[in-house]
Amino acid sequence: MNLTIPCAVSLAGSVRSAAAKSSGVDVAVFPSFVAMRSVADCLAGSSVSLGAQDVFWKENGAFTGEVSPGMLVDVGCRYCIVGHSERRGRFGVADDTPPGFFSETNQTVSKKLAALAFVGIAPILCVGETAEERAAGHTDPVLQTQLAESLALVTAEELQELVIAYEPVWAIGTGQVCDPDEAARICKFIKERSQISCAVLYGGSVKRNNARALFEKTEIDGALVGGASLDADEFSAIIAAANQ
Repeated sequence: MNLTIPCAVSLAGSVRSAAAKSSGVDVAVFPSFVAMRSVADCLAGSSVSLGAQDVFWKENGAFTGEVSPGMLVDVGCRYCIVGHSERRGRFGVADDTPPGFFSETNQTVSKKLAALAFVGIAPILCVGETAEERAAGHTDPVLQTQLAESLALVTAEELQELVIAYEPVWAIGTGQVCDPDEAARICKFIKERSQISCAVLYGGSVKRNNARALFEKTEIDGALVGGASLDADEFSAIIAAANQ
């Protein structure tokens, strides 16, 4: 939830210019819903794709505040993030109404994946463990459960364009980044356990000063960039690191 429409368009223009210098890298931006049409116009004719931050699994109905897959198609959306930890409410911040935040579950994620597959939008499925789960040695079982339950309603044929993003919750917005070797191990684990041929990204405090070390790992196919994507120079440097 960042940027006014003019600021979003300005940033998209800078990303468009940076992407033009790195033809070997797939780049997508995920503005807020209210800025998507304007950003889509800014990106028209470029190599940069448009993505959405979330979607609802119904095409229409009494679901106030939600956005349907068809609406995303109309605005020119190519990708859609599903199951981000902020939507799952997995930061562990105190909330008076458990489970807190937006109550995304593996089951609702699965419905969203099926709805996106139906309209031809490539989903970016987010999975990841909390600090407590990692400390308890539960990283792999947590990811296994998230993958199995999130992919329960879709087939490999329906998800030929699926992208999975490993986003350790403890690394998001904290400045902590997963060790590249460990991130590579987990990305490999995800590829094996998902049983779907797909790209696997790393997300969690990715910046220009750590991007290349992550991209050098063959198991890591790219990055889901958070705060650093709001800075044109920072994000441009990450794109350049991927190109290198």
